[in-house]
Amino acid sequence: MDELKSKPRDGALILDPSAQDDPSRYAGDGKAEEAAEILEELINLMDLDVRVDIRSDAERIELDVTGEDSGRVIGKKGATLDALQFLINKMVNRFPEARRHVIVDSGDYRERHDDGLVSMAKRQADRAVNEGKVVTLQPMNARDRRVVHMSLAKFEGVSTMSQGEGMRRRIQIIPARKRR
Repeated sequence: MDELKSKPRDGALILDPSAQDDPSRYAGDGKAEEAAEILEELINLMDLDVRVDIRSDAERIELDVTGEDSGRVIGKKGATLDALQFLINKMVNRFPEARRHVIVDSGDYRERHDDGLVSMAKRQADRAVNEGKVVTLQPMNARDRRVVHMSLAKFEGVSTMSQGEGMRRRIQIIPARKRR
């Protein structure tokens, strides 16, 4: 058994055991540059005219796409941004140590989208309280559901819960009591 461990194998990742416990090895780990390079390659394959800017800290990497075709990078309801972000996260964070979340954005689309979700959630929460009825929202992805849940967590008079499976999962806004 020890004989197998000592021989190099095709596809095996060989790590220097002395560097594994050294926290300074994450400083300037190159993940931000790697993420930007992957995104640029994917965008070039899409034949779009955009530029990628990097903003990063120890926990996350933000890649901001700007340029003539930045709207096409967003896609319908942010679907293309989400897909690119998913792929880049999987590629950059292949190994569990030193994970850094990669966020792909274009012209503050995510912030504007989140603001719209929060506004809609509060309107629907007011409606639920005023009518005294459960309000069921349209199906949303996990990220959007989280934004709605968080925005209504401290909203007085309602609670929220998700119901359904997969792509049909939706939020229900439940009034605490009926208003007379």
